[in-house]
Amino acid sequence: MALRPVQVNIKALDDSAVGRFWAQALGWGVSSEAPGVTNVEPTGGFVWPDPVAVCIDVVTVPEPKTATKNRVHLDLATTSAAHQTELVTRLKALGATPADVGQGDVPWTVLADPEGNEFCVLEPREIYRDTGPIAAVVVDCADPRAMARFWDEAIDWTLHKVTDEQAALRSAKGVGPYLEFLRTSDVHTAADRVHLDLLPYPGDDQEAEVARLRALGATDLDLGQGDVSWKCMSTPEGHEFCVLRPAKA
Repeated sequence: MALRPVQVNIKALDDSAVGRFWAQALGWGVSSEAPGVTNVEPTGGFVWPDPVAVCIDVVTVPEPKTATKNRVHLDLATTSAAHQTELVTRLKALGATPADVGQGDVPWTVLADPEGNEFCVLEPREIYRDTGPIAAVVVDCADPRAMARFWDEAIDWTLHKVTDEQAALRSAKGVGPYLEFLRTSDVHTAADRVHLDLLPYPGDDQEAEVARLRALGATDLDLGQGDVSWKCMSTPEGHEFCVLRPAKA
């Protein structure tokens, strides 16, 4: 049994507008599986799911984002200083705005999408040269080592780095973005606006995967989702995530 991260789920007042922003930001395409949902994924023959890209699902909700910084955000990769400057300029033209999350004087640029979801445009880094446009899905946490232990067991990605300040995993195939956990002292005061969706492999049992995650310390989560095909859960630190129904074998 195993799970894999397949998409970043972003809540939005206007899924279509936020979805268009992210599609243009990443150079990807958009589709819609249902009203109120905009799917953002690579074009050119991409078949979901594939570890080469963790896709984005934007889902309409009635509540706007609060002023609280999201605990999950995207880091975008660049290949040169000129590329970073060009990308920041282009993103602002698409509706992104500068964001101050207390970062101070850093080489990366912090922006927010049209509904205020923070993200970073990184300076060129060798580690992210082959990730595609998304360098990493970054999760703020109190204990990166504990999160590394949980996620190393929860998903089939490979653990690359573990320190007191940071942990990182990546697909065992060595493609696509990293999943990173950064130590922060911020207190969780709002529901997660951004979370990961995990997918079992064809033929695996969703309920068995959920039971396995419970044994690792995850808990069931009632967000008012009602009778849906996915299972809402939270990590031992309270980060929300969903376990999707597996595709048919």
